[in-house]
Amino acid sequence: MILNDYLILSTIIFVIGLIGVLRRKNLIMLFFATEIMLNAVNIALAAISKFHGDLTGQMFAFFIIAIAASEVAIGLGLLILWFKRRNSIDLDTLQSMEG
Repeated sequence: MILNDYLILSTIIFVIGLIGVLRRKNLIMLFFATEIMLNAVNIALAAISKFHGDLTGQMFAFFIIAIAASEVAIGLGLLILWFKRRNSIDLDTLQSMEG
């Protein structure tokens, strides 16, 4: 496979994740769609890194994986708190936040 094949695959996966982010009303599915987008970027970075023979893209991919893990941990913690208060994880209930 050549670099263009990996980049096309990465673009398709990123678009699927973007559609998921734009269409979802459930917070858990929104997290999954965000993870799909981040993994698409990881595929592109690893492919470009391999193509150029440099490890920089692969190191950035590891940082993105670490950031994604922390995003999920914090997001799920907030999600559990929100579910305990509102008894729903629907995004439409977030509009009723009072501050």
